[in-house]
Amino acid sequence: MIYLDNGATSFIKPPQVYRAVQRAMETCASPGRGSYGPAMTAGEVVYTCREEAGKLFHCAPEQVVMTMNGTHGLNIAIHSLFSPGDRVVISGFEHNAVTRPLYGLGARVEVAGRKLFDWEDTLKSFETALDRGVKGAVFTHVSNVFGYILPIREMAKLCRDRGIPFIIDAAQSAGMMNLDFENLGAAFIAMPGHKGLLGPQGTGLLLCKEPGRPLLRGGTGSLSMEQEMPDFLPDAQEAGTLNVPGIAGLAAGIQFVRSRGPEAIGKQEHRLLVSCAAGLKDLGMRVFAGDHQAGTLSFLSGLDCQETADILGRAGFALRAGLHCAPLAHESAGTIHTGTVRVSFGWNGNFPQTEAFLRAVSKLPPPVV
Repeated sequence: MIYLDNGATSFIKPPQVYRAVQRAMETCASPGRGSYGPAMTAGEVVYTCREEAGKLFHCAPEQVVMTMNGTHGLNIAIHSLFSPGDRVVISGFEHNAVTRPLYGLGARVEVAGRKLFDWEDTLKSFETALDRGVKGAVFTHVSNVFGYILPIREMAKLCRDRGIPFIIDAAQSAGMMNLDFENLGAAFIAMPGHKGLLGPQGTGLLLCKEPGRPLLRGGTGSLSMEQEMPDFLPDAQEAGTLNVPGIAGLAAGIQFVRSRGPEAIGKQEHRLLVSCAAGLKDLGMRVFAGDHQAGTLSFLSGLDCQETADILGRAGFALRAGLHCAPLAHESAGTIHTGTVRVSFGWNGNFPQTEAFLRAVSKLPPPVV
């Protein structure tokens, strides 16, 4: 199998990730629940992950909250900043992990910037929305469907200049692009552990400027006499037992990313994307590619997108087709009625895999113009 679905999860991990999970299963109990050896070892494992994340994202270890996934982190962030009726601006390329919590909360959502790969449109529309008065903003760093890299530094500055708090969804950029929590000035940055950070499923990180409102309440191993959740990080957002084996694997994944360098990983993925996009265009496919693009692209053949993915799947290629849990992005790109086939490269992708993929696609009919 040639795996081209890293936008969903990095299925193939560095060997040290698997070893770290196994080692934690054999040596760790629960952190903060005792002073005996396995509990202390678990605490060290969790703190190591916080330290590694702090070094990668330029924040204090205590600002790193362990979550179940990126969606969990986004829910914490959104419920911390917003209340029913608040006006919130988002980009035109958000995942349901952003839109569903906002709509479920009863926020008034304004979408700004609908043109794919167009920074000028994104920034102009975003600034206009901010100037109309909003409680806050939520925006993705990279579209999970099209790989569009939004101008988050400029968007962050627009928010900071107006004193507007904002949340960044880094699901598709963490581990592949540089993220500086301190300089961006976000209230929260949420990310899964199982994508570019190369950790196991069931892990995630939320970088927090302030403790926020607890989404879950329960035991933390601290202030046990109090019936209110602790008001300090990370305890304020970490009720219940942590996924220590997963966190151990995540720490190993982050260490691997730091050793390679996220920019180096991202550049390699982009080189593969450029080659793949050119090859698909040569075959007559409809390709969604442009400036400001990471290692993900969408395309359409002359067949239904799901049929295309099924045929390629039987040929040994792992892809995802449909709306990719991001109908808003498809509305913005004009593909809401067709969906797309998504190709998303990972840390271990290479050109021979891309060439094999293009040979398989060459057997499909191109769209009728």
